[in-house]
Amino acid sequence: MTTHATFLRRAIRRPDLIGAPAPTGATLAAEIAAVVPGTCPATVVELGPGTGAISPSVRARLAPGSRYVAVELDGELVTHLRGTLPWLEVLAGDAADLGTLLAGAGVGPVDAVVSSLPWTLLPPERRRATLAAIAATLAPGGVFATISTLTALPALRRDVLRDLGDTYDEVLATRPIWRNVPPSRLLVCRRPHRW
Repeated sequence: MTTHATFLRRAIRRPDLIGAPAPTGATLAAEIAAVVPGTCPATVVELGPGTGAISPSVRARLAPGSRYVAVELDGELVTHLRGTLPWLEVLAGDAADLGTLLAGAGVGPVDAVVSSLPWTLLPPERRRATLAAIAATLAPGGVFATISTLTALPALRRDVLRDLGDTYDEVLATRPIWRNVPPSRLLVCRRPHRW
């Protein structure tokens, strides 16, 4: 089955896990990959890789000696990723359990976390727990970048921004990428608050 067909089938069967009608486009994938350190070995984690639309762009940026790990909740997508992207280290599990998943895989502090999780679809407590788990894994100077769809309800987008602001000292929004389906932007977060 093709990657696009796999994505559509999962989006129809699990709309609570897949927050977009199509895989991330090349322009947005390149933009999110740009936050990944490219000049020295780095540890990078991708949350919610789906069918792997962002993964090749991230991989192309990685310096030799880097480690690239993806965390995917949907079992069918885990199988798909392992079959189509054998170079990607895929962990099956919930991003809210990120610390436990990474520790179990021997992954230390993370230099960059990139995500296409559907934040506006997550219950607020789960969203905050996941954001806290991400912040706890970042190395000093680490960065978290996530996709924010512009078609989500404004009140829900504000809730996500508030939660990001409660978790990070710096939250920057990039320019909109109108050619993506749906139109989206990145939220780039640095310097997590340490509780």
